[in-house]
Amino acid sequence: MRVLVLGINYWPEQTGIAPFTTGRCEYLAARGHEVTVCTALPYYPEWRVPPAYRRRFLVREERNGVTILRSRIYVPEHANPLRRVLHEGSFVLASLLRAFGQRKPDLMMVVSPPLGLAFPALMLSRRWRVPYVFHVPDLQPDTALDLGMLSAGRVARVLYAVERLAYRNAALISTLTEAMRQRIISKGIATDKVKLFSDWAAPELFTIPLEDGGARFRAEHGFNGAFLVLHAGNMGVKQGLDVVLGAAELSRAAGGLTYLLVGDGAARPTLEARAGAAKLSNVHFMPLRPRAEFMDLLAASDACLITQQRVVADIVFPSKTLTLMAAGRPIIASVSAGSEVARVVREARAGIVVEPEDAHALLQAISTLRSEPRTRRTMGVRARGYARVRWDRGRILAATAAELAAVARPSTEPRRERPGEIPAQPVEEEN
Repeated sequence: MRVLVLGINYWPEQTGIAPFTTGRCEYLAARGHEVTVCTALPYYPEWRVPPAYRRRFLVREERNGVTILRSRIYVPEHANPLRRVLHEGSFVLASLLRAFGQRKPDLMMVVSPPLGLAFPALMLSRRWRVPYVFHVPDLQPDTALDLGMLSAGRVARVLYAVERLAYRNAALISTLTEAMRQRIISKGIATDKVKLFSDWAAPELFTIPLEDGGARFRAEHGFNGAFLVLHAGNMGVKQGLDVVLGAAELSRAAGGLTYLLVGDGAARPTLEARAGAAKLSNVHFMPLRPRAEFMDLLAASDACLITQQRVVADIVFPSKTLTLMAAGRPIIASVSAGSEVARVVREARAGIVVEPEDAHALLQAISTLRSEPRTRRTMGVRARGYARVRWDRGRILAATAAELAAVARPSTEPRRERPGEIPAQPVEEEN
């Protein structure tokens, strides 16, 4: 099976969508499929192209059997709604042009956002007469409206029209959770057309010690003896990380309590400025760590945070949920009670769910876990057990590959001739 993937994020990006798009592609390649990815030069979550790629325009790479075709796109230093449109639009155009030069695939997989990839998906699908799967890890128009990044009006109507175009013409739509699946179905999409392609927990996370780990990380960064509260991952609008600084302000006099925010994103400069202005010595920021050090960081943490704005419910499911639970970390989820994160944490009994955007409630949960080490360990054990059952990498990827093969089958199976029909003459494949 020859598969062409369109997705803006890919290895070596460490957070968000990239690790899972990479994992799916490499899994297919390892099983003998021919996989080509049209993607951008890496930039996320720092919103900066790393030095190794900075002077390059078009890049071709091979990694673990996957052909990676990168294009330079517009990456704004400070993202706002207009710049995001230009950013995403530049990738939509770049991916279309890059894909046009490739051999005809048996199947396309398109990863949204950006939602505008609906256009190259439709154009290429019709040109080659092959199906496409539209994978939706983030319901982009719903997210923009719910977070107030976009108001109801002409632009919103255009986005929803693009969404309908993408869904209507896709052979299959995939998403991460049942709540997100039901949201898509509610838009008038047939139930059997929407499948779950779940993310997974990296196997090495299950080896992290449940207790007394991360000594090297603590010693190197001066955190010995501290109760370490960790937020790791993207620092954007959806995360609503002001609540963490609010809890830090309320607990500035609490000795030995340290808040560590690791990662990058559009909101990080504002958060750092606020923490500096408030002289919050109990708050520390770090960039993303290399993989081995990130494992030590998780082991060193006493409690881990998942925060979301109140309006975020069934439109996203942060992959850090899987990571933290597989690592056996007790979780404090400052999220909407009706969100998928809240449901999972409660079902697994893996932590404490508190009202979002409520610094007092967040601090109370932190204080509770700080005073109850036995409870923390029990939550960590439950979290890991839940992750092992629900997010096994091999099982999830095997199921995904089977679904993709079923979609591609009509275009890969030889056409059967009817009695009396003149056999078709061989035609050279497009290049």
